[in-house]
Amino acid sequence: MDCCEEPRRHSRRANLENTTVKETFVGEGITPEDVSFAAGPMTLGSPGIPLRFSWKGRIFSVRDVLEEWKECGNCRHGSGERYVRKHWFRIRTADEIEMRIYFERQSRPSGGSRWRLYSVREAAPGSAP
Repeated sequence: MDCCEEPRRHSRRANLENTTVKETFVGEGITPEDVSFAAGPMTLGSPGIPLRFSWKGRIFSVRDVLEEWKECGNCRHGSGERYVRKHWFRIRTADEIEMRIYFERQSRPSGGSRWRLYSVREAAPGSAP
């Protein structure tokens, strides 16, 4: 997928029209526990998505990838080329929690995980699934 293309939505996308959800920004690193080694996407430069990851001492299993897209930016040295900066994934866990995670193509100067949890989205109590 080119940097300028629309996000790719997967067929298992949930119908959230009748569901009240609360999305909470997290912005913290996650630790992949088990990573997919799907050769097709990896030959195109996409990272292997974690099948399981830990965050704050809790293990999460990825049940579905609902959407994926890339974030691009201009070359930082003035060449005019565009490069992929992040690979984004909207996922649903085995616990029915929707999350947005991303993989940073370049390491952070401070170190740490290149996999990050951007936000957590949970259905409000009493709302329709």
